[in-house]
Formats: sequence, C-alpha cells, structure tokens
Amino acid sequence: MLMNKMILPRLSAMMFLQFFVWGAWYVTIGNYMAAHGMADLTHWPYTVNPIAAIIAPFFLGMIADRYFATEKVLGTLHILGGLVMFFAPQVTENPTLFISMLLLYNLCYMPTLGLSNSLAFHNITDQERQFPVVRVFGTLGWIIAGLFISYVLVNFVSEGLPDTTSLPLYTTAFSSILLGLYSFSLPHTPPPAAGEKTSVRSILGIDAFNQLKSKPFIIFIISSFLISIPLAAYYNFAPIFVNYAGFERPAATMSLGQASEVIFMLLMPLLFVRLGVKKMLLFGMGAWVLRYVLFAMAAPESIFWMIVTGVVLHGICYDFFFVTGQVYVDKKSTAKIRGQAQGFLVFITYGVGMLIGAQIAGVVYNSFLADAEALTPEKWHNFWLIPGVFAGLVMLFFGLLFKDKVQTKDVEQDDLGSNVEVK
Repeated sequence: MLMNKMILPRLSAMMFLQFFVWGAWYVTIGNYMAAHGMADLTHWPYTVNPIAAIIAPFFLGMIADRYFATEKVLGTLHILGGLVMFFAPQVTENPTLFISMLLLYNLCYMPTLGLSNSLAFHNITDQERQFPVVRVFGTLGWIIAGLFISYVLVNFVSEGLPDTTSLPLYTTAFSSILLGLYSFSLPHTPPPAAGEKTSVRSILGIDAFNQLKSKPFIIFIISSFLISIPLAAYYNFAPIFVNYAGFERPAATMSLGQASEVIFMLLMPLLFVRLGVKKMLLFGMGAWVLRYVLFAMAAPESIFWMIVTGVVLHGICYDFFFVTGQVYVDKKSTAKIRGQAQGFLVFITYGVGMLIGAQIAGVVYNSFLADAEALTPEKWHNFWLIPGVFAGLVMLFFGLLFKDKVQTKDVEQDDLGSNVEVK
C-alpha cells in the first residue's frame, strides 16, 4: 500500500511533463510561423502531428510493445525529440526543412502518449479511481506551459510576444530532455506484448472494429471522424485569432480551455449518470458549434467576452465528446479487444480526422488570406462560420441516427438520454 501511494506522485510528475512538453509549442507555433514569413503554412504543424499519430500505433504495436521496457522507450524518444526541437528554430528560414523537423519531432513525441498511459496503467492498482488523478496532472501541465510562456518568457523578450520567438520551442526541447532523463527513473515496466504475434489489422484496431460493428457503433465512429475535422481549425487558428484580437497573452488565454477541461472532467461522473451517453455527446458537439459562432460574431469588433467564452467552451467540447466517446467504446468492448478499440478511435480521430481537417482548414484560411499578411475582421467572421456549420451538420447527423444502450456495473442507461435505471 505504501509503495502504491509513493508511485502516484511519480506518475503524476511524468504526466505533468508529458503534456507540458506538448503545450509549450503546440499552441504558439502558428504565431511563431506567421511572424517568420510562414503565415500561409501554419496548418502544416497540425498536419504532421496527425501523420505521426497515424504512424505511432505501428511503432508501439510492432516494436515498443514487444521488445523494450516501456520506461526506456519513453525516455529515449523524449531525449531524441528534445534534440530535434533544439535544432528546429535554427532552420526557420527554410520552411520545408523547418516543417520536416517538426514532423521528425512529432514522430518521436506521439508514440509517448500511449507509452505514458500504458506505464501508468501498469503501475497502479485501481485504474478507475487512480488514473483520472494521474491524468489530470497532464492537463495541469498544458495549462502551466501556457502560463509559463505568457508570464515568464515575456521577461526575456524586449518587444513583442514570446509566442513569436523561438523561446517556446527551446522550452519544449529542454523539458523534453528533462522528461526523457526522468523516465529512466520510473518503475521497470516490461514490454506488454512480449512474445505475442501481431498484425497490422490488430494494431489499427480493425479486428476490434469488426467485432464491435453495429449500426450505432458505426454512426458513432463516423461522427467521431467527421467532428475531428473542424477541431483542427480550432487548434490551428484559434491562437492566431486570439493574437489578432489584441490579447496581450495569447498562450495564457488559450490555457483557459484546459482549465475548464479540468473542471468538467471532475463533473463528468455525475453528469454521465444524469444525462446518458447520447446527450453528453450532443452537448459536446453543440459546444463546438457555439464556440465557432461566438468566434465569428466576435471577429468584426474583437469582442472580448465572446472570444474568452469560445475558448472556455473547450472543456465541454473535449470532455463531453472525446472522454465520453472513450467511455462508450470501453463499455462496448470486451477485455480482449479494449486496447485495440481505443487505438482505433485514436487512429480515426486524432489521426485521419485531424489530418484531413488540418489540410482543409489550411486551404480555406489561405483562400481568405490571398496575398495579405492577415485576415480582415470580415474574413475572420466568414472563416469561423465554416467549421461552425460543419460541426452543426455532424451534430444533426448524430442526433437523428444514433440510438444505443450502454450497461455498466451500477447503471443501465438508455442513451437516448431520458431514462436512467439505477440498480
């Protein structure tokens, strides 16, 4: 028992650094590129990231899960990624090389998301109670990264915002190497699939999908894929939009979304029982529509409260859809295919969906940008309406066609949302 209590702070520190590393560059990279003559290429970091997410399952399934201890792979990848990120700012004048460096970095980083989760699950005894406590430190790490950029790094910038300098990238590099070194001190976690045969179908979760496929599950997967497309527009262009609107600390402003994520994540167990899966998912989609509408309405006059509200809605957008979706997949899965099913959901959303979304968002943004240096207020208005309408159509599609029931140990709930029977 004492050993178990001692391991939780160590795992929480790992998760904190895991997402601090990601948050330090992911939010600010668009402003950095725009300030260095790459305003028409800001969608590419949000393209190479899902490419790496697509490749990550192959790496984990064929190499990391079978041959090497988890903590050693985690440490090695973070150190290699940190070294790559140190060199990235030095090739800014060559956009192709710069984006290639970001791709190489993401190929190192994205597999570590699964590795850190599997290491945590392996070393705790009560996944349902202990993992949320560990995982919430990841969200806190993302928040602290934004605050660090806005309130600490600003002291090292003579003029302008730290977001437009290479300091966030160097922060990522340093913290990545720090996490890499720390990882080697984590408990020994042997490869979970040592000696097992594997296949591309199992790695991608196709076998799991074939076992789970039913009309409701297919509707859910299609909706998850489609809703990830407008999500890419938020990750890519919301920080640029916040900067355009005149916010003094864009990175800190964007971290409000993660702050609300913490709050709603803690409320989810209660809301899940009261609302049911379908209503939770619909509320999540509805929040996406409202967020983009608020951005569009705020654009002409940079209305402060509308922009902040749109950012804060990220907690509902993410928790109510993605986290609820993960719960839905878990409840529909058997123990044998649970990992494959979750991997398939990540592949469809953060991989394929975000990849297509980043490219579409980039094309739309560049069509509005034309030869200008930045979008006008009217163009920002029109730009945000597009993902808003798209998300609204996905919400309508899901609301009309999804009908399913989920049964848990304590609750049998009709996911149409109206009836909840407590046993």
